[in-house]
Amino acid sequence: MSAPTFAIIAGGGTGGHVVPAIAVGRALVELGHDPSSIRFVGSARGVEGRLVPAAGFRLTTLPGRGLVRRWDLPSAARNARSATGLAAAVARAVVLVRRLRPAVVVSVGGWASFACAAAAAAWRVPVVVMEQNAVPGAANRLAARAAAACAVSFPGTALPRAVVTGNPVRPEVVAVDRTPGGRARAREALGLPAAGTVVAVAGGSLGARRVNEAALDLAGRWSGCDGVAVRHVIGERDWPLLSGRLPAAGRLAYQAVPFEDHMERLYAAADVFVGRAGASTVAELAAVGLGSVLVPLPGAPGDHQTANARRMEEAGAAVVVADADCDGPTLDATLAPLLADAGRRQAMDAAARRLGRPDAARRVARLVEAHARG
Repeated sequence: MSAPTFAIIAGGGTGGHVVPAIAVGRALVELGHDPSSIRFVGSARGVEGRLVPAAGFRLTTLPGRGLVRRWDLPSAARNARSATGLAAAVARAVVLVRRLRPAVVVSVGGWASFACAAAAAAWRVPVVVMEQNAVPGAANRLAARAAAACAVSFPGTALPRAVVTGNPVRPEVVAVDRTPGGRARAREALGLPAAGTVVAVAGGSLGARRVNEAALDLAGRWSGCDGVAVRHVIGERDWPLLSGRLPAAGRLAYQAVPFEDHMERLYAAADVFVGRAGASTVAELAAVGLGSVLVPLPGAPGDHQTANARRMEEAGAAVVVADADCDGPTLDATLAPLLADAGRRQAMDAAARRLGRPDAARRVARLVEAHARG
Protein backbone atom coordinates (compact mmCIF):
# COMPACT_ATOMS: atom_id res chain seq x y z
CA MET A 1 0.00 0.00 0.00
CA SER A 2 1.28 3.48 -0.88
CA ALA A 3 2.05 5.93 1.91
CA PRO A 4 -0.14 9.05 2.25
CA THR A 5 1.07 11.74 -0.14
CA PHE A 6 3.51 14.09 1.52
CA ALA A 7 4.50 16.21 -1.48
CA ILE A 8 3.48 16.86 -5.06
CA ILE A 9 6.49 18.09 -7.04
CA ALA A 10 5.01 19.81 -10.07
CA GLY A 11 6.45 21.11 -13.32
CA GLY A 12 9.09 20.14 -15.83
CA GLY A 13 9.32 20.09 -19.58
CA THR A 14 13.10 20.48 -19.69
CA GLY A 15 16.01 18.92 -17.88
CA GLY A 16 16.66 22.28 -16.23
CA HIS A 17 13.40 21.85 -14.31
CA VAL A 18 13.28 18.08 -13.95
CA VAL A 19 16.82 17.26 -12.79
CA PRO A 20 16.70 19.63 -9.76
CA ALA A 21 13.18 18.40 -8.96
CA ILE A 22 14.37 14.79 -8.85
CA ALA A 23 17.30 15.84 -6.65
CA VAL A 24 14.83 17.32 -4.16
CA GLY A 25 12.71 14.17 -4.30
CA ARG A 26 15.77 12.08 -3.47
CA ALA A 27 16.68 14.45 -0.63
CA LEU A 28 13.19 14.04 0.85
CA VAL A 29 13.64 10.27 0.73
CA GLU A 30 16.98 10.64 2.53
CA LEU A 31 15.16 12.65 5.20
CA GLY A 32 12.85 9.69 5.82
CA HIS A 33 9.92 10.14 3.45
CA ASP A 34 8.66 7.08 1.63
CA PRO A 35 9.26 7.36 -2.15
CA SER A 36 5.60 6.46 -2.69
CA SER A 37 4.62 9.55 -0.67
CA ILE A 38 6.19 11.83 -3.28
CA ARG A 39 4.20 12.32 -6.51
CA PHE A 40 5.60 14.11 -9.54
CA VAL A 41 3.22 15.92 -11.88
CA GLY A 42 4.39 17.08 -15.30
CA SER A 43 3.78 17.08 -19.02
CA ALA A 44 3.47 14.11 -21.31
CA ARG A 45 5.68 16.01 -23.78
CA GLY A 46 8.54 16.70 -21.36
CA VAL A 47 11.66 14.78 -20.41
CA GLU A 48 10.05 13.96 -17.06
CA GLY A 49 8.24 11.08 -18.79
CA ARG A 50 11.61 9.33 -19.02
CA LEU A 51 13.61 10.73 -16.12
CA VAL A 52 11.11 10.59 -13.25
CA PRO A 53 10.17 6.88 -13.49
CA ALA A 54 13.85 6.04 -13.98
CA ALA A 55 14.53 7.77 -10.66
CA GLY A 56 11.97 5.57 -8.91
CA PHE A 57 9.09 8.05 -8.49
CA ARG A 58 5.50 7.99 -9.71
CA LEU A 59 4.53 10.50 -12.38
CA THR A 60 1.13 11.89 -13.32
CA THR A 61 0.97 13.85 -16.58
CA LEU A 62 -1.37 16.71 -17.43
CA PRO A 63 -2.65 17.72 -20.87
CA GLY A 64 -1.62 20.84 -22.74
CA ARG A 65 1.54 22.70 -23.60
CA GLY A 66 3.19 26.03 -22.82
CA LEU A 67 2.55 29.37 -24.51
CA VAL A 68 4.69 30.63 -27.39
CA ARG A 69 6.25 34.08 -26.89
CA ARG A 70 5.66 35.27 -30.46
CA TRP A 71 2.93 37.44 -31.96
CA ASP A 72 2.40 36.06 -35.47
CA LEU A 73 -0.86 34.43 -36.55
CA PRO A 74 0.28 30.76 -36.24
CA SER A 75 1.59 31.46 -32.74
CA ALA A 76 -1.69 33.10 -31.77
CA ALA A 77 -3.58 30.01 -32.94
CA ARG A 78 -1.26 27.73 -31.01
CA ASN A 79 -1.58 29.88 -27.89
CA ALA A 80 -5.36 29.66 -28.11
CA ARG A 81 -5.07 25.87 -28.10
CA SER A 82 -2.54 26.06 -25.28
CA ALA A 83 -4.92 28.17 -23.19
CA THR A 84 -7.62 25.55 -23.62
CA GLY A 85 -5.16 22.83 -22.63
CA LEU A 86 -4.05 24.82 -19.59
CA ALA A 87 -7.63 25.17 -18.42
CA ALA A 88 -8.03 21.40 -18.73
CA ALA A 89 -4.77 20.89 -16.84
CA VAL A 90 -5.92 23.12 -13.98
CA ALA A 91 -9.19 21.17 -13.76
CA ARG A 92 -7.30 17.88 -13.67
CA ALA A 93 -4.91 19.27 -11.06
CA VAL A 94 -7.78 20.42 -8.84
CA VAL A 95 -9.16 16.89 -8.82
CA LEU A 96 -5.71 15.36 -8.26
CA VAL A 97 -4.81 17.60 -5.32
CA ARG A 98 -8.18 16.96 -3.74
CA ARG A 99 -7.74 13.20 -4.12
CA LEU A 100 -4.13 12.97 -2.92
CA ARG A 101 -4.40 15.64 -0.20
CA PRO A 102 -0.66 16.37 -0.08
CA ALA A 103 0.92 18.22 2.81
CA VAL A 104 2.72 20.53 0.37
CA VAL A 105 3.05 21.30 -3.35
CA VAL A 106 6.46 22.18 -4.80
CA SER A 107 6.42 24.30 -7.98
CA VAL A 108 9.59 23.89 -10.06
CA GLY A 109 8.49 25.88 -13.13
CA GLY A 110 6.71 25.09 -16.37
CA TRP A 111 3.00 25.27 -17.11
CA ALA A 112 2.22 22.04 -15.19
CA SER A 113 3.58 23.66 -12.04
CA PHE A 114 1.18 26.59 -12.48
CA ALA A 115 -1.77 24.19 -12.77
CA CYS A 116 -0.82 22.42 -9.53
CA ALA A 117 -0.05 25.67 -7.70
CA ALA A 118 -3.50 26.98 -8.65
CA ALA A 119 -5.08 23.74 -7.43
CA ALA A 120 -3.10 23.93 -4.19
CA ALA A 121 -4.36 27.47 -3.60
CA ALA A 122 -7.93 26.28 -4.18
CA TRP A 123 -7.57 23.57 -1.50
CA ARG A 124 -5.40 25.68 0.85
CA VAL A 125 -2.35 23.44 0.47
CA PRO A 126 0.98 25.22 1.14
CA VAL A 127 3.11 25.92 -1.93
CA VAL A 128 6.90 26.14 -2.03
CA VAL A 129 8.37 27.57 -5.23
CA MET A 130 11.77 26.35 -6.43
CA GLU A 131 13.32 28.78 -8.93
CA GLN A 132 16.50 27.73 -10.72
CA ASN A 133 17.34 30.93 -12.62
CA ALA A 134 18.41 34.43 -11.62
CA VAL A 135 15.31 35.73 -13.45
CA PRO A 136 12.14 33.81 -12.43
CA GLY A 137 9.95 32.16 -15.05
CA ALA A 138 6.34 33.20 -15.62
CA ALA A 139 4.81 30.12 -13.94
CA ASN A 140 6.85 30.55 -10.79
CA ARG A 141 6.19 34.30 -10.67
CA LEU A 142 2.47 33.53 -10.60
CA ALA A 143 2.82 30.65 -8.11
CA ALA A 144 5.00 32.78 -5.83
CA ARG A 145 2.16 35.20 -5.11
CA ALA A 146 0.53 32.64 -2.84
CA ALA A 147 3.64 30.63 -1.92
CA ALA A 148 4.68 30.07 1.67
CA ALA A 149 8.34 30.35 0.61
CA CYS A 150 10.47 30.54 -2.53
CA ALA A 151 13.73 28.60 -2.75
CA VAL A 152 16.04 30.57 -5.06
CA SER A 153 19.45 29.92 -6.55
CA PHE A 154 20.85 33.47 -6.47
CA PRO A 155 20.66 36.29 -3.93
CA GLY A 156 18.45 39.11 -5.14
CA THR A 157 16.07 36.93 -7.16
CA ALA A 158 12.83 38.91 -7.47
CA LEU A 159 10.40 36.61 -5.67
CA PRO A 160 8.58 37.17 -2.36
CA ARG A 161 9.59 35.27 0.77
CA ALA A 162 12.79 34.15 -0.97
CA VAL A 163 15.27 31.84 0.75
CA VAL A 164 18.65 31.32 -0.94
CA THR A 165 19.15 27.56 -1.10
CA GLY A 166 21.06 27.16 -4.36
CA ASN A 167 19.92 25.06 -7.30
CA PRO A 168 19.88 21.31 -6.54
CA VAL A 169 22.22 19.16 -8.63
CA ARG A 170 22.54 15.42 -9.08
CA PRO A 171 24.46 13.44 -6.42
CA GLU A 172 26.85 12.25 -9.13
CA VAL A 173 27.85 15.86 -9.77
CA VAL A 174 28.22 16.66 -6.07
CA ALA A 175 30.62 13.70 -5.83
CA VAL A 176 32.90 14.88 -8.69
CA ASP A 177 36.57 14.51 -7.76
CA ARG A 178 38.75 17.19 -9.40
CA THR A 179 41.91 16.29 -7.52
CA PRO A 180 44.81 15.15 -9.73
CA GLY A 181 43.89 11.52 -9.09
CA GLY A 182 40.21 12.06 -9.88
CA ARG A 183 41.10 13.99 -13.01
CA ALA A 184 43.40 11.21 -14.20
CA ARG A 185 40.71 8.58 -13.70
CA ALA A 186 38.10 10.66 -15.53
CA ARG A 187 40.41 11.27 -18.47
CA GLU A 188 41.22 7.60 -18.73
CA ALA A 189 37.51 6.71 -18.71
CA LEU A 190 36.84 9.21 -21.52
CA GLY A 191 39.91 8.27 -23.55
CA LEU A 192 41.48 11.72 -23.13
CA PRO A 193 45.22 12.36 -22.80
CA ALA A 194 46.49 12.21 -19.24
CA ALA A 195 48.73 15.26 -19.72
CA GLY A 196 47.93 18.73 -21.05
CA THR A 197 44.78 20.82 -20.83
CA VAL A 198 41.25 19.72 -21.68
CA VAL A 199 38.50 21.98 -23.00
CA ALA A 200 34.95 20.66 -22.57
CA VAL A 201 32.34 22.00 -25.00
CA ALA A 202 28.67 21.16 -24.46
CA GLY A 203 25.50 22.98 -25.41
CA GLY A 204 22.99 20.78 -23.61
CA SER A 205 21.24 17.51 -24.44
CA LEU A 206 19.94 18.81 -27.78
CA GLY A 207 22.89 21.00 -28.66
CA ALA A 208 23.56 24.67 -29.37
CA ARG A 209 24.13 25.41 -33.04
CA ARG A 210 26.14 28.61 -32.60
CA VAL A 211 28.42 27.05 -29.98
CA ASN A 212 28.84 23.90 -32.07
CA GLU A 213 29.76 25.80 -35.23
CA ALA A 214 32.28 27.88 -33.31
CA ALA A 215 33.80 24.78 -31.68
CA LEU A 216 34.24 23.05 -35.04
CA ASP A 217 36.00 26.10 -36.43
CA LEU A 218 38.14 26.29 -33.29
CA ALA A 219 39.15 22.63 -33.64
CA GLY A 220 40.29 23.31 -37.19
CA ARG A 221 42.34 26.29 -36.05
CA TRP A 222 43.93 24.24 -33.27
CA SER A 223 44.63 21.15 -35.37
CA GLY A 224 48.38 21.68 -35.07
CA CYS A 225 48.35 22.26 -31.29
CA ASP A 226 50.09 19.87 -28.93
CA GLY A 227 49.14 19.47 -25.29
CA VAL A 228 45.48 20.42 -25.77
CA ALA A 229 42.41 18.21 -25.99
CA VAL A 230 38.81 19.13 -26.83
CA ARG A 231 35.84 16.96 -25.85
CA HIS A 232 32.92 18.28 -27.89
CA VAL A 233 29.39 17.16 -26.95
CA ILE A 234 27.47 18.18 -30.06
CA GLY A 235 23.99 17.15 -28.96
CA GLU A 236 21.56 14.73 -30.53
CA ARG A 237 19.69 17.37 -32.56
CA ASP A 238 22.80 18.78 -34.27
CA TRP A 239 24.71 15.51 -34.61
CA PRO A 240 23.18 14.41 -37.96
CA LEU A 241 23.97 17.80 -39.48
CA LEU A 242 27.46 18.35 -38.08
CA SER A 243 28.96 14.87 -37.67
CA GLY A 244 30.02 14.89 -41.33
CA ARG A 245 31.99 18.10 -40.83
CA LEU A 246 34.34 16.98 -38.07
CA PRO A 247 37.92 18.26 -38.52
CA ALA A 248 40.59 15.98 -39.93
CA ALA A 249 42.92 14.33 -37.45
CA GLY A 250 45.89 16.48 -36.44
CA ARG A 251 48.02 16.94 -33.38
CA LEU A 252 45.00 18.27 -31.48
CA ALA A 253 43.27 15.55 -29.45
CA TYR A 254 39.70 16.24 -30.59
CA GLN A 255 36.72 14.07 -29.63
CA ALA A 256 33.14 14.61 -30.81
CA VAL A 257 30.17 12.72 -29.34
CA PRO A 258 26.42 13.16 -29.85
CA PHE A 259 25.61 12.88 -26.14
CA GLU A 260 27.52 12.68 -22.87
CA ASP A 261 26.15 9.93 -20.65
CA HIS A 262 28.40 10.91 -17.74
CA MET A 263 28.79 14.69 -17.56
CA GLU A 264 30.32 14.24 -14.13
CA ARG A 265 33.33 12.58 -15.78
CA LEU A 266 33.72 15.46 -18.20
CA TYR A 267 33.57 17.98 -15.35
CA ALA A 268 36.28 16.03 -13.54
CA ALA A 269 38.49 15.77 -16.63
CA ALA A 270 38.21 19.35 -17.91
CA ASP A 271 40.30 22.45 -17.22
CA VAL A 272 37.70 24.83 -18.68
CA PHE A 273 34.10 24.48 -19.88
CA VAL A 274 32.41 26.16 -22.87
CA GLY A 275 28.64 26.14 -23.21
CA ARG A 276 25.26 27.71 -22.52
CA ALA A 277 24.28 29.29 -19.20
CA GLY A 278 21.19 27.31 -18.26
CA ALA A 279 20.42 27.06 -14.56
CA SER A 280 21.50 23.43 -14.20
CA THR A 281 24.75 23.97 -16.09
CA VAL A 282 25.67 27.00 -13.98
CA ALA A 283 24.78 25.19 -10.74
CA GLU A 284 26.83 22.13 -11.72
CA LEU A 285 29.87 24.23 -12.69
CA ALA A 286 29.68 25.96 -9.32
CA ALA A 287 29.18 22.71 -7.41
CA VAL A 288 32.28 21.09 -8.94
CA GLY A 289 34.38 24.27 -9.08
CA LEU A 290 35.08 24.59 -12.82
CA GLY A 291 35.78 27.87 -14.60
CA SER A 292 33.91 28.47 -17.83
CA VAL A 293 33.24 30.45 -20.97
CA LEU A 294 29.47 30.94 -21.08
CA VAL A 295 27.44 31.77 -24.19
CA PRO A 296 23.90 32.67 -23.04
CA LEU A 297 21.02 31.51 -25.21
CA PRO A 298 19.47 34.58 -26.88
CA GLY A 299 15.72 34.89 -26.54
CA ALA A 300 15.50 32.81 -23.35
CA PRO A 301 12.45 33.89 -21.30
CA GLY A 302 13.36 37.00 -19.32
CA ASP A 303 16.88 36.68 -20.78
CA HIS A 304 17.56 34.50 -17.75
CA GLN A 305 20.65 32.83 -19.23
CA THR A 306 22.40 36.18 -19.54
CA ALA A 307 21.52 36.92 -15.92
CA ASN A 308 22.85 33.51 -14.84
CA ALA A 309 26.08 34.02 -16.79
CA ARG A 310 26.63 37.55 -15.47
CA ARG A 311 26.35 36.33 -11.87
CA MET A 312 29.15 33.85 -12.62
CA GLU A 313 31.25 36.47 -14.39
CA GLU A 314 30.82 39.04 -11.61
CA ALA A 315 32.12 36.45 -9.14
CA GLY A 316 35.19 35.77 -11.33
CA ALA A 317 34.08 32.25 -12.23
CA ALA A 318 33.34 32.76 -15.94
CA VAL A 319 33.92 34.79 -19.08
CA VAL A 320 30.73 35.69 -20.96
CA VAL A 321 30.62 35.70 -24.77
CA ALA A 322 27.48 36.95 -26.50
CA ASP A 323 25.84 34.47 -28.85
CA ALA A 324 26.15 36.89 -31.77
CA ASP A 325 29.92 37.10 -31.18
CA CYS A 326 30.48 33.37 -30.69
CA ASP A 327 32.65 32.07 -33.55
CA GLY A 328 35.95 30.29 -33.94
CA PRO A 329 38.20 33.38 -33.75
CA THR A 330 36.39 34.70 -30.66
CA LEU A 331 36.63 31.36 -28.84
CA ASP A 332 40.32 31.18 -29.78
CA ALA A 333 40.96 34.69 -28.45
CA THR A 334 39.00 33.92 -25.25
CA LEU A 335 40.39 30.47 -24.49
CA ALA A 336 44.05 30.92 -25.45
CA PRO A 337 44.88 33.22 -22.48
CA LEU A 338 43.04 30.85 -20.10
CA LEU A 339 44.91 27.79 -21.33
CA ALA A 340 48.21 29.63 -21.00
CA ASP A 341 47.55 30.80 -17.44
CA ALA A 342 47.04 27.99 -14.94
CA GLY A 343 46.87 30.49 -12.08
CA ARG A 344 43.91 32.28 -13.66
CA ARG A 345 42.11 28.99 -14.25
CA GLN A 346 42.63 28.02 -10.62
CA ALA A 347 41.25 31.39 -9.50
CA MET A 348 38.15 30.87 -11.68
CA ASP A 349 37.70 27.37 -10.27
CA ALA A 350 37.89 28.72 -6.73
CA ALA A 351 35.41 31.49 -7.53
CA ALA A 352 32.98 28.94 -8.96
CA ARG A 353 33.33 26.81 -5.84
CA ARG A 354 32.48 29.78 -3.64
CA LEU A 355 29.18 30.12 -5.50
CA GLY A 356 28.43 26.40 -5.29
CA ARG A 357 25.90 24.96 -2.89
CA PRO A 358 26.36 21.19 -3.10
CA ASP A 359 23.81 20.74 -0.29
CA ALA A 360 21.10 22.67 -2.16
CA ALA A 361 18.79 19.66 -2.54
CA ARG A 362 18.76 19.07 1.21
CA ARG A 363 18.26 22.80 1.86
CA VAL A 364 15.20 22.82 -0.38
CA ALA A 365 13.89 19.59 1.16
CA ARG A 366 14.18 21.09 4.66
CA LEU A 367 12.33 24.19 3.47
CA VAL A 368 9.59 22.00 2.03
CA GLU A 369 9.28 20.15 5.33
CA ALA A 370 9.17 23.40 7.27
CA HIS A 371 6.14 24.66 5.34
CA ALA A 372 4.22 21.41 4.89
CA ARG A 373 0.97 21.37 6.81
CA GLY A 374 0.52 18.92 9.65
